[in-house]
Amino acid sequence: MWSPDEISSLCYNHFNKLPKRGKPEAGREWTLLAAVILLTDSSEQKTGDILNDSHAEVIARRGCVRYLTEQLYRAVSGQSSDVFCPGSEEGKWAVKPGVSFLFFTSQTPCGDASIFPMTGSQAQPCEPVNAIQSEESERRGLKRHAECDLEETRQGPRMKTSDNHSSHRKSGNTNEHEVITENKESNPLNEVLRCHLPDLHRTGAKCVPDSPADPLQPGLLYHSVGVLRLKPGRGERTLSLSCSDKLARWGVLGFQGALLYHFLQAPLYFRAVVVGKCPYSHQAMQRALKTRCSDVRDLPSGFSAHDPEILQSGLEFPHNHTHTESKHTHTQGRISPCGAAISWCAVSQQPLDVTANGYKQGVTKKALGTSQARSLISKVELFHSFLKLVAATEDSRLPESLRGKDLKTYWDYKQAAGAYQQAWTQLRLQAFPLWPRSPRELLLFS
Repeated sequence: MWSPDEISSLCYNHFNKLPKRGKPEAGREWTLLAAVILLTDSSEQKTGDILNDSHAEVIARRGCVRYLTEQLYRAVSGQSSDVFCPGSEEGKWAVKPGVSFLFFTSQTPCGDASIFPMTGSQAQPCEPVNAIQSEESERRGLKRHAECDLEETRQGPRMKTSDNHSSHRKSGNTNEHEVITENKESNPLNEVLRCHLPDLHRTGAKCVPDSPADPLQPGLLYHSVGVLRLKPGRGERTLSLSCSDKLARWGVLGFQGALLYHFLQAPLYFRAVVVGKCPYSHQAMQRALKTRCSDVRDLPSGFSAHDPEILQSGLEFPHNHTHTESKHTHTQGRISPCGAAISWCAVSQQPLDVTANGYKQGVTKKALGTSQARSLISKVELFHSFLKLVAATEDSRLPESLRGKDLKTYWDYKQAAGAYQQAWTQLRLQAFPLWPRSPRELLLFS
């Protein structure tokens, strides 16, 4: 049996063995690590380790899809596959007995899973907050703090507090409390309220358009919870949702995507989600990854609101923001996220893929827009791998959903996965009605 620390150690050790290219500069750059791990009864583990600046979870899943595509290719070609065996339906494949998948991330996913009360830190020097309070109860608690501490302020403070506030995911947004009153003059009561107000870990992921915005009120009322959010960081903010939202989606539709679903007996779900040592709330993880989708009904056969085990490791990733800050010197300039993404997966050819700004690292401007500049886990490269899988399958052994159809584009193949699309529709309508749904946007959310 594995433990969260064993999974963390496995991922960290594998990252350490990777070449230096693309890794963060010690003391100046920080990054996150995510991985998909194949687990067998014999304890032989194959990992898909990913290093990315703020969206490692998504790249980890893409690396896993690349690995699964090769494993299916081996299966349909009559070769030995470590993952798949023939299913009960013609053209369908099932996961071998004893094989399961774990998901690891060194930090809680951006978005909803990263919103929870601070405890035991300088940012919150008061009694720890165990759960997000209602607005009414918070106001009562705030009043009690003010009444008991105002007298202390008049007599003179008995302890020092810090004005520094820490962010769970560093995204450039300020975490300082807003001024409680509009009176700009010194106010002892205002100072007491500011110092003693319980606060949330903040996320840079913004609420999706057309949804209620974050209240941005002091303390626990800064964020709304349980809502869809756009990813923080680089790229088109309106076309990419947070890692919390995507993990929740994979928990219903499976992480294999619409294309590979054509060949599978059932969706693939993560048996467990393991988080490295970091600011963490089990309640927030449950809410973000499971509770939001627990009431989805009328799903096609095989689909369900999956219930992965959620665990935390006691081991910390040595390249996270905290460690980088501790090793940073003033001569190195400001601390920043690493600009490269390292993807590794257990495939037979070119397992390592290092990218920067969406292209292979080191590519020349002349090569931009060509196949030489593409990441091996880009949508087009994964689609090409899928087409090779289809071509390697005898017509008589193709899945029913692919027989006798004139399918040419990526979108054609996605739409042909009928049961997957039905499940996706139910999930959107019942749990995520504000999830983008135009053809262009859905194409991005494979």
